[in-house]
Amino acid sequence: MQSGQWKIRQAALQLLDGRVLAYPADAIWMLGCDPENEAATHRLVAIKRQRVEEGLVIVAATVSQIEHLLEGLTRKQRKQLIASWPGPTTWLIPDIDDQVPSWIKGRYESVAVRVTAHPIEAALCKSLGGPVVSTSANRNNQPPVRNALQIVKHLGKDIDGILHGSLGCQKSPFTIIDALTGKVLR
Repeated sequence: MQSGQWKIRQAALQLLDGRVLAYPADAIWMLGCDPENEAATHRLVAIKRQRVEEGLVIVAATVSQIEHLLEGLTRKQRKQLIASWPGPTTWLIPDIDDQVPSWIKGRYESVAVRVTAHPIEAALCKSLGGPVVSTSANRNNQPPVRNALQIVKHLGKDIDGILHGSLGCQKSPFTIIDALTGKVLR
């Protein structure tokens, strides 16, 4: 196993163990945890100093990892989502069968989902075997973090580790679109 693959596997094992990690994505550094782990998710939210009611984004490596969440969409809506992935677009998808836990959705009936094009983020999801919570690695109302030194300075004592790597080519954080209305929210 190559060094990079070993590091990814170790990071996935840490996530499965309830840890919160920082890792690079397309435009900014992210914090992640296992979305199935309620305690880890609450800890991540506390690190960010935000409320769980605000909801979180989950990121996947492939559409197949989140296919079950697309069942309530029309064929046209599904086609539009899939055409934008992998990439920097996050879609708000209605969770019609209540498949996603409240600690991820917050106060919303939809879940924010992205299929990443970033190689490290995608490899982490593949190694974990499913989506990862993916939220900007900064405190609430603080600017996005663009390098590992800022992670150490601002969050180092609160997180469990950093999966080092380079940011992608995106210049600005992700676009967020409501899948039902097509309204661009950011």
